[in-house]
Amino acid sequence: MRRESYVGEWLPEPLLADATDDPSDQTEMADSLSLAFLVLLESLSPEERAVLLLRDVFDYGYDAIAAIVGKSEGNARQLAARARRRVEERRPRFESSREQRDRLASRFFAAAVEGDLGSLETLLAHDVVLHGDGGGKAPAIARPVLGRSLVARALVVGVKQLLEVPGTALRPVEVNGQPGTVVLDGAGRVVGVMALDIGGQQVRSVIGIVNPDKLHHLGPVGDLGALLGRSSPRGSTRQA
Repeated sequence: MRRESYVGEWLPEPLLADATDDPSDQTEMADSLSLAFLVLLESLSPEERAVLLLRDVFDYGYDAIAAIVGKSEGNARQLAARARRRVEERRPRFESSREQRDRLASRFFAAAVEGDLGSLETLLAHDVVLHGDGGGKAPAIARPVLGRSLVARALVVGVKQLLEVPGTALRPVEVNGQPGTVVLDGAGRVVGVMALDIGGQQVRSVIGIVNPDKLHHLGPVGDLGALLGRSSPRGSTRQA
């Protein structure tokens, strides 16, 4: 017997772009509000995150930042430099154009739907990470999955389980300025959102949000656990 995991990581709410949105607005979102960047911010210490946002996003002076965080101006500068360094270490050296991202995403989702493990692996960075957030209310991976082979297998298995349910569909969307998909049940209700972080012609991270509390702003929300035939978070355990 094992208990289902319904928690996973904490991830931000996904923001979806409409097809009629201004492309320049979507580009700005991709640069500053991508889920991968927001997840990266969460890896910083609270002080590093506060200083980085105050300086680089809100353009506060270091004297004002020092007063806010209760540090000297010199310490505030050091915190900002350390935070920028950590962020830059995770950013790709070569950015992809919007067209390149869209083509790669199309190949990614086609391979995932077809269960083509080999093709999927070729699209993933060697150190790719799969993140998931169930919020204690929907099935999710308990911790990040690391590495091309493990991530590819997890994606193929997960997509297969979803699409085996009649009526379930994947609808391509822009998620926080990056390619992604909304997962819909047979009644058209949202049960999840997946976003890709693409850089240097590879998928660097895959972020899945199935926490219903973070999906309600997208429309009616379905029950992923019921869809997959799993017990509810407060229900009994099931056999492995």
